[in-house]
Amino acid sequence: MRKSLPEKKVRAKAIYRQLTKSYPNVRCELDYNSAFQLLVATVLSAQCTDKRVNQTTPALFKKYPNPKKMAKADLKDIQRLVKSTGFFRAKAKNIKGLSNKIMEEFDGDVPSNLDDLITLPGVGRKTANVVLGHAFGIPGITVDTHFGRLSRRFGWSKQNNPVKVEFEVGDLIAEKEWTNLSQRMIWHGRRVCHSRKPACGACPLAKLCPSYGIGEIDPIKAKRLMKAEADFR
Repeated sequence: MRKSLPEKKVRAKAIYRQLTKSYPNVRCELDYNSAFQLLVATVLSAQCTDKRVNQTTPALFKKYPNPKKMAKADLKDIQRLVKSTGFFRAKAKNIKGLSNKIMEEFDGDVPSNLDDLITLPGVGRKTANVVLGHAFGIPGITVDTHFGRLSRRFGWSKQNNPVKVEFEVGDLIAEKEWTNLSQRMIWHGRRVCHSRKPACGACPLAKLCPSYGIGEIDPIKAKRLMKAEADFR
């Protein structure tokens, strides 16, 4: 039976309350010291782990800490510094391109609104919402693969299109919680609700999740599937 929007909101809020209890002190797992550095790190995180990005960015940001210096950097040198993150040619091109645009069109400052952010090379809604939420304190929903997968498993959305998922979930959870919701969903997806074999038997959402049982339900076996903090730092 298809649930009404009020019914979906009640269920979504219950799940989010448990996520909040399970992950009370969420944070962005990318290391950065400015909005620009977070923007670059997020671009680098595409098809790459945050752990690998955090191993890569210290050398990059030491040499090119701001858009002014990054815009003047030799493209091949950027490629060399970000090679370990994969797709390094495209990423280097985007990083240099967005730095140039920030200098030329935004007076050297990373824009603090979505419409301007998504005009930057390599920046889509997902990256823009990460920057808005963590660098500027502006609520945004970050629909990565984890968020999309969990939204479908929770029954919040049937969509595969990230933008449609963003708007459907945005109707269920209060706007002020969007950034923390995104981070908690990502944390839970990385640690417990895996793509291939979720750890259902060790999941704190077991009593609330409509998809309970699609993964390992034996508590001991499920616990072995869970990932720890050290896996991401």
